Formats: sequence, structure tokens, C-alpha cells
Amino acid sequence: MRERGPEAPPAWVTATAGALAGVVSRFVVHPLDVLKIRFQVQLEPIRCANVTASAAAGSKYTSLTQAALAIGREEGLRAFWRGSLPGQLLSVPYTAAQFTALRQCKALAARAGYHNTSIVSFVSGAVAGCAGTISSYPLDLLRTTLAAQGEPRVYTSMLSAARGIVAERGVLGLYRGMGITLIEIVPYAALQFGLYDAFNAAWSSARVRLQARSAEGGVGSEASSAAAVARRHEETAFQCIVCGLASGMLAKLASHPLDVIKKRYQIAGLARAPQYGQSVSLSSTASVRACVVDIVRREGAAGFFKGLFPSLLKAAPAAACTFLAYEFFARKLERFEIVEEELPGVPEAAAAACLEDA
Repeated sequence: MRERGPEAPPAWVTATAGALAGVVSRFVVHPLDVLKIRFQVQLEPIRCANVTASAAAGSKYTSLTQAALAIGREEGLRAFWRGSLPGQLLSVPYTAAQFTALRQCKALAARAGYHNTSIVSFVSGAVAGCAGTISSYPLDLLRTTLAAQGEPRVYTSMLSAARGIVAERGVLGLYRGMGITLIEIVPYAALQFGLYDAFNAAWSSARVRLQARSAEGGVGSEASSAAAVARRHEETAFQCIVCGLASGMLAKLASHPLDVIKKRYQIAGLARAPQYGQSVSLSSTASVRACVVDIVRREGAAGFFKGLFPSLLKAAPAAACTFLAYEFFARKLERFEIVEEELPGVPEAAAAACLEDA
């Protein structure tokens, strides 16, 4: 039997499971992604508690329900998956690179003598997020462009969008906004993975304490012990979902203003139909400072939080789905390896909790 350290599942298992998890997650939440993008690139105000109906009268989208109904009525149900092809394609290199980098960072930290500390979790998450972004950014830009354009479409396909952008701005046009994206992904990924580790550790500690108290109260029957073991997988799945929900939502809440700036960069210069309101000009994204000033001048501080509600709705199930799908695929793929040790999950501290005896 080949032996591996507890922190080192096969690299191909980590990459493949991460990529498949990304595909599943992206497909499930893409309609919310489209809604989020439409709000983020709309310069006109969105009706809310602080915006009167008259102020939002010229706005294309004024609420989540109204936007969903308008898109479905005017563009059809397929519009909710517009941009899904580059989105799915980007999820493969992004998620694979993200989880592989996370694994390597934690393995490196373990060899250096740092074990399961909060700093390791947050730093590893930030590095993993940057690795995923760099590996897939042009596809992210194409996804945003296709999802934002509406009807009539400026670009009919991913290839036509790529050709059009390269023709107008050169190859570097496919990387427009990557700088602010890296700035955004550091706090987002650090918080997502760091909090996921922290929540899992707290959950596991609480479960251990409860088990200890139960043991002190007396030894249960063999039947009840067997039932507890049989419920281990369901408890593990529930733990992954809850911790993924919490970490994803908090991470997105903290980084959303940067995500709005990123989206403005990505669609700057896109000539959408007049019914969608003013277009984002290239001059307004000449620099991050210029973009911030333009948003504050036109939309106020509320502009940085456009699309926050669908973003939170998207981020929470996306994170939960990613972590849970990774656990599922990693376990399935591990069967191809002739090894006896259990497979670390995502992140490693989460796997230890998931595989802990009930």
C-alpha cells in the first residue's frame, strides 16, 4: 500500500473534484448571477426604502421580482442562463486551481510547523482565490458581458464576444478589470475559506463535547450506536451545507462593493440597448478611483450595494453546493486509488470534521 500524509490526497482527485463541484454550483445559481449582474451594471437607482418610486421611474429594474419577471417576459427563460457557457468553462480551471492551491498552501504550512491556525486558513484561502482568478479571468469577463447585454444582443455567442472585444481593445481587453478582481478576491476567498474552517472547527468541538456528555450519562445500546454511525453521512452533509452557507454569505457581504466596481470595469464600453439605461463609459473606469468617484456622484453610497440581495442569495447556496459537491466527488474519485486512509475534504480541517466518528 502506498502511504500518503494526512494532508495530501492525490493532486488529480483534488483538481477533478474541485472542477466538478464548480460546474454543479455554477449551473444551480446562474439565474441569480444574471439578476445580480443586471443590477450591478444599472446606473439608474433601484427602488428601495431610501429611493422613491419617482426617482426609480426611469430604471429598468426596480426589484428582484420585477427584474426576474421582466427578463423572463422579454428575453425568455434561456436568458437566465445567458453567459453560462463561459461561466461553466471558467468554473473548471477556477475551482480546480482554487482547491489545488488551497491544498498546497496548507500542506506547505503544515511542513513549516503551522497546523490548522486561523492565519493559515485565511492566507491559504486568499492565495487560492488569486490562483483561481488568474487561471480563468477572460472567461469571467465574457460571462459578465453576455449576462449583462440584454436584448437585442450585442454579441450572439461567447466566440463573437471574444472576437469583438479583441477587435476593439486587443487581447489585453480580455483582462480588463483583472486588477480590481484580484483586490476583491483576496478578502472574499480569505473570509470564505477561513470562516468555513472556523465554523467547522467550532461545530466539531461542540459535537465532541455533546458526545462526551452522552458517554458520561451511560453507554447506549448497540442499536442506538449503529443508528448514530448510520446518520454520520447526513450529519456531515448538513454540517458542510450550514458552514458553507454562513461563510459564503459573510464573505460576499464584505466584498460586494468591490464586486460592483469589478463588474463596471468588465462591461465598460458595452453598447447595450437604450431600454437598459445609461451605459458604463470607458472614462468612468479609467482607474479604480475614477470608478469610485463616478459611482458616488451618480448613485451615492447605495450604488456600491446594487445587486446585494441576489448576490447573497447566490453566494450562500453556491458556497454550500461547492463544498458539498466537492466532498461527494472527492470520495467517489478516491475509490480509484488503492489507499486506506480517508480523504481530506475542503478545506482539510473540514474534512477531518466530516470524517470524524459519530
